[in-house]
Amino acid sequence: MAEAPRHFLDLDRVSAATLRHILGLARDIKAGGGGDKPLAGKTLAMIFEKPSTRTRVSFQVGMQQLGGAVVVIGDGESHLGISETVADTARVLSRFVDVIVIRTDAPAKIDELADHATVPVINGLTDASHPCQLMADVMTFEEHRGPIMGRTVAWCGDGNNMATSWIHAAVRLEFRLRLACPGQFSPSPELMDWAAAEGGDVALSEDVGGTVADADCVVTDAWVSMGYPDAEARRRLLAPYRVDEGVMAKARPDALFMHCLPAHRGEEVTDAVIDGPNSVVWDEAENRLHAQKGILTWCLG
Repeated sequence: MAEAPRHFLDLDRVSAATLRHILGLARDIKAGGGGDKPLAGKTLAMIFEKPSTRTRVSFQVGMQQLGGAVVVIGDGESHLGISETVADTARVLSRFVDVIVIRTDAPAKIDELADHATVPVINGLTDASHPCQLMADVMTFEEHRGPIMGRTVAWCGDGNNMATSWIHAAVRLEFRLRLACPGQFSPSPELMDWAAAEGGDVALSEDVGGTVADADCVVTDAWVSMGYPDAEARRRLLAPYRVDEGVMAKARPDALFMHCLPAHRGEEVTDAVIDGPNSVVWDEAENRLHAQKGILTWCLG
């Protein structure tokens, strides 16, 4: 019987040891120790049902630098879930390519793809999570500040898909996570219950100052993206969670600032912070390339 493919769907589905192994691969590859085109002869299919800059370019460049080929399928360019079931698309693509990345809305679509594919499936983002970004974020933190275990990360703003992946990462990699979110836009009680049941040090509050106090890293994300219908109402409710110089001053003096980008300057973060000396957003963006090379290498064995 063929070995089951190694999917990378969400951080809560991967062991801490495996996440550490992937991060080690990413660091080695970035340092030049990735070998001579280890994925030569392999092909990556990328399905994009949502717009993308960083995910698309970093996966495509990463796969090519590892020696592989890439096929990009944009929104409306396939029969996926329209005139063909997701399961059937998975079966067909598995006959053509060696690994699939998908960026889509519903996590159920990724689950169905993974259930029926005989090649690895990688979550390139859903409305529920963004695990590849978190691997780049952890890699970036550790490059600048050493091991993240036992450190404190503060999240300010919308309890969105990025916040979910930060919660997953905090539990798996054993760092403290403090979230400041308005009640309407907080992570789900079920997710918070999962973190507690797993022994995670994760806390939720509406108090920005208390959340960022003594944090080693402050993180935020866009308040309005991907077609939210209530944009102005969201902005009003989230305005007190903007990361400005006053917020950063409550964190540790050497606290890093992170944002997965694209940033809406003047909304969730001010220019003074994102362009400031503690900001590592450009290193974070670059590390998408290296972290995803680690993921691809692990998925393909």
